[in-house]
Amino acid sequence: MTTPAKKRLFLLDAYALIFRGYYAFIKNPRINSKGQDTSAVMGFMNSLFEVIKKEKPDHLAVCFDKGGSAERVEMYEAYKANRDATPEAIKISVPIIQEILTAMHIPVIEKMGVEADDIIGTLAKQAEKQNYQVFMVTPDKDFGQLVSENIFMYKPARMGNGVEIWGIPEIQERFGVEHPTQVIDYLGMMGDASDNIPGLPGVGDKTAKKFIAQFGSLEGLLANTDQLKGKMKEKIIANAELGILSKKLATIFIDCDVTFDEDDFELSKPNIEKVVELFTDLEFRRLTEQFIKMFNEGSPENNGLTTTAAPTKNTKEEKPVAGAGQYSLFGNDTSKTAIKAKDFQGFLNHENTPHFYQNITSNYAIKLFVEKLLQQPSVCFDTETTSLNPLEAKLVGIAFSWEKQKGYYIPIPEDDEKANKTLALLLPFFTHEKIEKIGQNLKYDIKVLAQYNIPVNGALFDTMLAHYVINPDMRHNMDVLAETYLNYQPIKIEELIGKGRKQISMREVPLAQQTEYAVEDADITYQLKRFFEAELNDANNGKLFREIEIPLLRVLAKMETEGIKIDKAFLTQLSKELEKDILQLEKTIYQEADEEFNIASPKQLGDILFGKLKLVEKPKKTRTGQFSTAEDVLAELADKHKIINDVLAWRGLVKLKNTYVDALPKQIEATTGRVHTDYMQTVAATGRLSSNNPNLQNIPIRTERGKLVRKAFVPRDENYVLLAADYSQIELRIIAALSQEETMIEAFKRGEDIHASTAAKVFNVPLEEVTREQRSNAKTVNFGIIYGVSAFGLSNQTNLSRAEAKELIENYYKTYPKLRDYIDDQIEFARENGYVSTVMGRRRYLKDINAKNHVVRSAAERNAVNAPIQGSAADIIKVAMIKIQEELDKNNFRSKMLLQVHDELVFDIHKEELEVLQEMIKTAMQNAFSLSVPLDVDLGIGQNWLEAH
Repeated sequence: MTTPAKKRLFLLDAYALIFRGYYAFIKNPRINSKGQDTSAVMGFMNSLFEVIKKEKPDHLAVCFDKGGSAERVEMYEAYKANRDATPEAIKISVPIIQEILTAMHIPVIEKMGVEADDIIGTLAKQAEKQNYQVFMVTPDKDFGQLVSENIFMYKPARMGNGVEIWGIPEIQERFGVEHPTQVIDYLGMMGDASDNIPGLPGVGDKTAKKFIAQFGSLEGLLANTDQLKGKMKEKIIANAELGILSKKLATIFIDCDVTFDEDDFELSKPNIEKVVELFTDLEFRRLTEQFIKMFNEGSPENNGLTTTAAPTKNTKEEKPVAGAGQYSLFGNDTSKTAIKAKDFQGFLNHENTPHFYQNITSNYAIKLFVEKLLQQPSVCFDTETTSLNPLEAKLVGIAFSWEKQKGYYIPIPEDDEKANKTLALLLPFFTHEKIEKIGQNLKYDIKVLAQYNIPVNGALFDTMLAHYVINPDMRHNMDVLAETYLNYQPIKIEELIGKGRKQISMREVPLAQQTEYAVEDADITYQLKRFFEAELNDANNGKLFREIEIPLLRVLAKMETEGIKIDKAFLTQLSKELEKDILQLEKTIYQEADEEFNIASPKQLGDILFGKLKLVEKPKKTRTGQFSTAEDVLAELADKHKIINDVLAWRGLVKLKNTYVDALPKQIEATTGRVHTDYMQTVAATGRLSSNNPNLQNIPIRTERGKLVRKAFVPRDENYVLLAADYSQIELRIIAALSQEETMIEAFKRGEDIHASTAAKVFNVPLEEVTREQRSNAKTVNFGIIYGVSAFGLSNQTNLSRAEAKELIENYYKTYPKLRDYIDDQIEFARENGYVSTVMGRRRYLKDINAKNHVVRSAAERNAVNAPIQGSAADIIKVAMIKIQEELDKNNFRSKMLLQVHDELVFDIHKEELEVLQEMIKTAMQNAFSLSVPLDVDLGIGQNWLEAH
């Protein structure tokens, strides 16, 4: 007679899994369109679903802490007292998780004053006696003490790792014990910092294991202290009671007032409609699909619900690979059977997500493909190339998809003549005005195709840009989006081409793998478009996406392709001058320190300033215990010793030389002789563009030597000049308009110097008597208000005392009372709605606006004020850029728009077009958006950027 298999009970440690899930997303929090941080809920549900899918448990329950452990706090008041406050996002998430569990008919077990550890311990031991195998689902090592022949720790998978199941052998190996109950002695000896259990001073992991091997238990150790020596003996004798207390605190109770009832804990069919309703409200599309697939697939009744989960893989008989062209591209049209099978190679694969991807190789087959392609209203395409630099990249192939889990790949020959013939066949698609082109980071594809003289016409939909508009604080690369929205992990590029020295070109990858990788990208991007289109409309951001971000994509592609000329000889000479000054500063610093040392080494510099010269009594230190020599730390000590200013000057010159003067010539593109920065639309959450390779937005302009770098940027030849067009104080004008502060609005309308005007009012002096220092202080407040400047911050930025700074801010708000009201209104709106908006509807979600932690909440409040101002300025200059480029294109001007640096645009202007374009550019910028305050634009012209600026 065979023994019946044991039933299995899974007990989930709720808070451990919730915290783990929340922090797994900490660098990429899941924020929905309402501004709600759903990371904790999503992380926990992922863990729960993983258990249900993998283990198909008979019985399951989720155990929560409630009010902490009353008994342990009574034993030791400081128990868990050192823990940080629970993040607000987790506090808000717990009731939601419990509501979902209730709808899933999964028991939620909690008891006031009892920890989940003790609930799990009690239930595990009860179930074991009823012939159950018990799996404690938790990452917490403390549960090792409960492990037995039928009780196991089930440690959830982390990224890239499988689940770990710890039985007795694993506990023995991990803790160096003979029996799992000795884990309590191990914890009692070494303590537990996370729970504030003190343990025995001086006893760590290795020592605890040694003592357990030698004495068997904590009590055994304390009874044999005569066998110990030195300070360790003294410490253990002196702290014996602390050790006994620690062991009690570390012991998981197994006699709580809870009862295991197998009927109550049996996993049963959930209330599907309720769970879907909750998931829909949270905007968990992927989890909804998973849930329906797990609990609803195969049911006779589908409760009116449908699943978009991937279908079961088809057999070859159902979808033959041979002659796949007839199946996938032409349906049942047998007139195409003359095409050879080798012209179409189909692939039905990739783990559990069946799809049908084809490559098409002959020109005749490509022509037939294009016929089909031109019938589609919307198509996703994706280029595969030999380089990430679009100006150097050669096309290897192009993938297309217009139907979920189906797509096509056209390899592009390496030979230029053959490549152009293949691309000529595809040209009707790219030039077709009525076919929408979908892509991920389309700017790159457009720039690559431009090298082959192929324009990309018609409407565009860029999934990277769409997601940026929807959720600017998340990451927007395709792998993240696929995993977040489609629960799908795409093939990594490293799997095809490797990395480092052994990296190969995409052209060297076998055609079948190229097809699989490239079409997958197009397929996934096509699927993502469906999600994002709906979300853009839900958040009323469709117009911003279609009328600003997408047109700007084309503008930036032209600017980046154009590039700007660099005077390499000037930079070479400037580098020599800087090198000379740097060496002179080094000699001076060595004299001041009375020894030579590595100025670039924070440790050596710290030892000189604070160890040898002892500039301050209690210098700041880093986390590693070294003296801090950070910029702000040194700036505060500038009056202590001349060496500080010399070190700061040395750092400034070294950075200028290394980052710009020496680096810019190396970034000149060999094929064009110019520098081509890459403008990124999806980095700054406020809507601002950022610049990379090289970063032209961080060129220092506050120092005379820093300004000289701009002198290296020159027109293309003697027939051109550079023109710089700069919005004057646009952020102050926007805050005046949004707050409707009449005093400030009138000052702008009269064309007054706003900083002098502000100084006259807050210091109560006539405008003509305002001093340079008063104007400077007023300027600091004017710009500081946008960033929530405090009296402390203002005093640090000026020569004012904290009391004077406080008085100045108070006078400022008395002068501009509506500004205070506007700031308060913005913060209140953010509290109620979870986001703020620019003048053009761009949203910034503020997940911490209602946080209990003052520091976290204050940062969100500052963003509530700053984001609409900075974001509106960004939106306005983007509109101006679009309008200017339209005029340049429409009139076939030879002049080009080259750079955007915050509120400034730089143009390469043909001298014959200068007069007309000065007027056009200024008008376009001033009329980009209508405010109650005029937008003022300053124009400058020169033979280099410094002159023009």
